[in-house]
Order: sequence, then C-alpha cells, then structure tokens
Amino acid sequence: MATYAIGDVQGCFDELQALLERVGFNRQHDRLWFVGDLVNRGPKSLDVLRFVRDLGDRAVVVLGNHDLHLITQHEGFERKRADDTFADVLGAPDAKELVDWVRTRPMMHVEGGWAMVHAGLSPLWSIDKAVSLAKEVERALRVPDYREFLENMYGSKPDRWDESLVGWDRLRVIVNAMTRSRFCTPDGRMEFHSDGVTAPEGYLPWYETRTAPELALVFGHWSARGLRLSGRIAAIDTGCVWGRQLTALRLEDRWLAQVSSRGYQIAEGVT
Repeated sequence: MATYAIGDVQGCFDELQALLERVGFNRQHDRLWFVGDLVNRGPKSLDVLRFVRDLGDRAVVVLGNHDLHLITQHEGFERKRADDTFADVLGAPDAKELVDWVRTRPMMHVEGGWAMVHAGLSPLWSIDKAVSLAKEVERALRVPDYREFLENMYGSKPDRWDESLVGWDRLRVIVNAMTRSRFCTPDGRMEFHSDGVTAPEGYLPWYETRTAPELALVFGHWSARGLRLSGRIAAIDTGCVWGRQLTALRLEDRWLAQVSSRGYQIAEGVT
C-alpha cells in the first residue's frame, strides 16, 4: 500500500489521470492525499470532483481557497471572477451533492508522521493546536446554518492569530492561514498582497517561521515558488494549470512523480 500526496489539481483532470497511471495507482490498496484546490482555472473541475469523490475513503482532501470559492459561488455569496472555470460544476445536475461533499472536507489532515494543509500554518500554533482550530472551521461549515459562516468568511483582517479572538474573526484567521497564507512574520502576522515570489520586508515564507521539531508538512497553494522538498516540508504545487507539472509524492519514501501539462492559463499569477 502506498500513499501519494498530489499537488493542486485545479480542474486538470487529464493530467491527474496521467499522473495516476504514471505512479501505478491501485485504488484497492493505495491512498491519495490531495492538498486542496481540486477545482478552478483548469477545464474539467466537474470530472475531477466526481472522480475524487467516488474514490471514497481511498482519498483524503483538504480544503483550498478555490474549493471555498466554489462553495460560496454555489451559495450565492461571492461574485463570479473572470477566470473562474467551474461553471461545469455549478450547472451539473449533481451540483448540490458535489458542493456539499466539498464543504464537508477537512481543513487539515494528520497521519503517519505527516501533516497536510492547503496553504500554511501560523508559527503560533503547534500541530495539535492547528488540528483543534481546523475542527472549529469544519464544524462551522457542517452545521445547518453554515451559510451564516460563509457570509462572514472573507476578509484579510485580523491578520494575526490571537487567543482572545472569537466569532467570525477567529474563524476567518484560521481559514486565511490554512488556505491563503504564504508569507508571515515570525510573530505570525500574515501578508496577502505580494506576488508570491519576493518576501516583503520583515516577512518570511510561513514554513521558515516554524522552528520547533514537528511532523513533516505537505502543502500546495504556492505555484510561484514551485517544488520544494526538505526533511521538514514538501511544497508540491508545481503549477499544472500554468503549463508546468502535476506532482505526486509518495509519502512512505518521498519518491516523486510528475507529468507535464499543456497549460490552461497564459500568465502565472497569485493563485
């Protein structure tokens, strides 16, 4: 049995199938960990969602910013963007079923010496603390009145975790760290406006602010920096939607597999 962590798919269904063929995925024995952003910017978000959902417990998916964007679009809380490409999902006969499935995915997953999150974690959180905070957001997304949370989820303030935070501010900081963050200060202040390549003065890549020994972290969201592997991190968003690669990392031994993409966006930006 093998566990493959897979970078941001973003609707690139054909590349996902090619990658699974490359690694010899056996759905009877192997498992797939998806680092979030299953949908958007690529051409086949609907195919991706149906395929991954139908894998059942052979797939673990954490929520990314584009997945949340799909949910809020479906629920009518956020305006359509010019580069959205998940109209196939929104217009599908099983749209509600699929979006409800996405909405009930976890924010974070920990297992077997690895922690998986879409974007990042505050340096003020231990892994155990982060898991606990992730569950707070998961509960807010799963309760009958989840729409109230969606209505208050977006915004870049507060930009730093504080134990005294309550209500929507508390949940918003957790969502932003786990699905949007790239750079932050050593005391945990997040920055959301840079190009994703050059750190603003006083800021570091979020994973460089985490100095205590901990589980290895696998994440996506950062195609501008691409593949980065060390003993402590595995950054595996390699820009498939931008014409680079889709990446799979076998977690048991860190064996890496990639397939090239034809590219569906003509210029890379902050994703």
